[in-house]
Amino acid sequence: MSTKSADGPPLVIVIGRGHSGTRALSRTLSESGVFMGATLNASYDLVPATELYDACRFMARHVVHRGGVSWDFSRLESMPIDPEFERLVRSYAKSVLDHTDGPRGWKLPETTLILPWIARLFPHAWYFSWVRDPRDSIIGAHLTDDLADFGVPYDQTEDERERRAVSWKYQREIVTATPRPARWAEVRFEDFVLDQEPTLARLEQFLGIPLARIEVRRDSIGRWRTDTLRHDFPFFETDLTALGYRT
Repeated sequence: MSTKSADGPPLVIVIGRGHSGTRALSRTLSESGVFMGATLNASYDLVPATELYDACRFMARHVVHRGGVSWDFSRLESMPIDPEFERLVRSYAKSVLDHTDGPRGWKLPETTLILPWIARLFPHAWYFSWVRDPRDSIIGAHLTDDLADFGVPYDQTEDERERRAVSWKYQREIVTATPRPARWAEVRFEDFVLDQEPTLARLEQFLGIPLARIEVRRDSIGRWRTDTLRHDFPFFETDLTALGYRT
């Protein structure tokens, strides 16, 4: 990780829906000497996050809902980025962006909701796209379960599991629709847990720094198999296959 970003030391941005296991990566980076922000919570999120949540609502105004689990993100690629959006993001991440003594970065699941504009603001950053089997990801509640809270248009439902499933799908769609930054690595949480050494070796090569080894729990994989509520939805099918979860 010797190449500096355009406006300072190397910058790492972690993308991934809540309950995708991003805490493990943020902790790994923190224990490896990457400054992950002045104040971290128990999930290794950079907090407080109110300004980034507001930024999510700004960008969501330009997302078009086609119906069902289909959205049009095309305007986000070329339209001017709202100056208030940039102000909010830079204010939220100020402790990271002001850090000049070595690699820095941040992790907050809601960053996924604004990836198209984050990628345009920070094109030279190192991006980790963290994924987890959606059937596990939607078992637990998360702040992004109801996309309407962040201004995202969708067909709202009273079914809690369906809301979470739609949220997972939306976040997968927005990541897929975003043009890839130059430095991009997609990592499955399951690989990080079950095959930690080869996965970390790949990430070390990507970042160019040695990474700490943290304790992982193998029982966090495949919890959906004993879950008694609905955890599988037809619109997961394409992604389950593409990500290697449907065998």
